[in-house]
Amino acid sequence: MHEDVERCVRAVQSKDARFDGWFFTGVVTTGIYCRPSCPVVPPKPENMRFYPSAAAAQQAGFRACKRCRPDTSPGSPEWNHRADVVARAMRLIADGVVDRDGVPGLAGRLGYSTRQIERQLNAELGAGPLALARAQRAQTARLLIETTALPMGDVAFAAGFASIRAFNDTVREVFALTPSALRDRVAKGHPPAGSGALSLRLPFRAPLCPDNLFGHLAATGVPGVEEWRDGAFRRAMRLPHGHGIATLRPQPDHVACTLSLSDLRDLTIAISRCRWMLDLDADPIAVDDLLRDDPVLAPLVDKAPGRRVPRTVDAPEFAVRAVLGQQVSTAAARTHAARLVTAYGDPIDDPGGGLTHLFPTPSALAELDPEALAFPKIRRTTLTTLVDALASGEIDLGVGSDWEEARTRLSALPGFGPWTIETIAMRALGDPDAFIPGDLGIRAAARALDLPTTPAALTQRAAQWRPWRAYAVQYLWATGDHAINLLPAN
Repeated sequence: MHEDVERCVRAVQSKDARFDGWFFTGVVTTGIYCRPSCPVVPPKPENMRFYPSAAAAQQAGFRACKRCRPDTSPGSPEWNHRADVVARAMRLIADGVVDRDGVPGLAGRLGYSTRQIERQLNAELGAGPLALARAQRAQTARLLIETTALPMGDVAFAAGFASIRAFNDTVREVFALTPSALRDRVAKGHPPAGSGALSLRLPFRAPLCPDNLFGHLAATGVPGVEEWRDGAFRRAMRLPHGHGIATLRPQPDHVACTLSLSDLRDLTIAISRCRWMLDLDADPIAVDDLLRDDPVLAPLVDKAPGRRVPRTVDAPEFAVRAVLGQQVSTAAARTHAARLVTAYGDPIDDPGGGLTHLFPTPSALAELDPEALAFPKIRRTTLTTLVDALASGEIDLGVGSDWEEARTRLSALPGFGPWTIETIAMRALGDPDAFIPGDLGIRAAARALDLPTTPAALTQRAAQWRPWRAYAVQYLWATGDHAINLLPAN
């Protein structure tokens, strides 16, 4: 995108918010970089320079605009629908892998050398993994500076900086203000929060249909781990340094997010996982435009555009839940999951609601007694085999995993058919082209819409929906009256 200068100039001159996060504009006369929708008077085209990432703009010597705050743009949708090594690397960087394990750790997860990873990221994004992680740390630091009363030393280490000096230098370089001056700019009447609790806005590209997104998460939520309360979806999350509780409330132009964290070092990761779960970096215009080309889907898209794919904050957890949901109702699947949570989950305190546990890890579930599971023996074997494979690392379902390799490894396990594998691919791996033609809801929608009803024929018919078949699934599900399609009542 950033190499198409004419298109970028048009986007900046029209202040088109659809391109926020796709590219960043450096202005040579001011030394700042902006998002395309920046409200200031657009610069002359000859003074514009375009970059594929905020990190690349920072490396070129530009500082962030104080008006449009480009570091708060939605993420590029490229990293959601691509499965190549650069996209996988970007998803891992967003999940904090470089901060925790360094560039060698990132390269090891991807199966490449550090030199190969650095070369590929620099070629496509104009910045290497360290610069990309540094830009992310700067964004986290700004958020903590402006929304909490934490001492600056605590902010520095919570944001992932190795030293106070590196923190001060980065903030001054990126925002052209000292950390103290940045905090002083916080508007009056908005006092900073204490440590551990943060309120922020999660931006997205409009339109967004909250009904199926929050409805699905609430209707399938595991008691004790997830709940719908006072117009918000609440979720307990296991994080690298502790745990957190996310409260997510849909608003017309953003998702209001409140995070209660046991360790503020997990802030960046918690935000990233909430955005991933809600599919907030998607490009709904591109998705809906393609699906509208099918006259069968066009009325569904026009009725409620901007449907997202509800995902998860914990891929191994979702894989376990997918097995629990095989050939049973949503209510039965929730009951089975709740029993595992009570028996093997880690208890937590939730003064603001009814969350009681973190979902058990694969290692904890490896200790379960199959005979205590209240479902058929074949499904017990399926579950225990999956748990063993996850606990041993034989199967990787993380954000940086190879989607096709994960499918291959899952298919080798007993009891894993197309429905289970593609459900995991859609909601845990995040593959936007995952498709489940054998799902009962999809087959019912196909009959109602006069589409083919056999899996093979429907798959062939759905070829024109690629690469967005997971989104087509959301529109097909919406033809039913299941609770997953409805925003819950308060």
